[in-house]
Amino acid sequence: MNINTDLVNKVTAFIGYEADLLDHKEYQAWLSLWDPKGLYIVPTDNKETNYEDSVNLALDDADMRRMRVARLESGESVSAGSAGVTVRMMSRVRVLEETADCVVVRCAMTLNELRHGNLVTYPADMEYRLQPTDNGFVIERKVVKLMHAESFLRTVSFIF
Repeated sequence: MNINTDLVNKVTAFIGYEADLLDHKEYQAWLSLWDPKGLYIVPTDNKETNYEDSVNLALDDADMRRMRVARLESGESVSAGSAGVTVRMMSRVRVLEETADCVVVRCAMTLNELRHGNLVTYPADMEYRLQPTDNGFVIERKVVKLMHAESFLRTVSFIF
């Protein structure tokens, strides 16, 4: 096994930065991390890979990401009005593929949300397609495979 530790460290730092932005509701900075053609995907079936032709909790292009952020920042949506505090823990970062144009990464996330005095945990496998840039990376695709995606999910007031 040959591991490019420099790349793993850079990818881990980037993923940690994204998690920190989301936990601190720095949504405009989060939007700047994306390639304009990027997709944010939260499938309902974790075995599915054809996301465009299946049911998803989220399948957001750039316009949908901006609208999602606008709703969260404005407080106009039901979920935004009761937005809680989140803490994400990212771990087990593994580079699956590396080319000059793309880095494919898989990692684990545990998102903890405290809302109305209730603590809820959302464990997930994450898959990222990152494009290297002069300043680090931009997100081409982010797939959030929630462990309990097929069961009941309460109103979500955050971006995974």
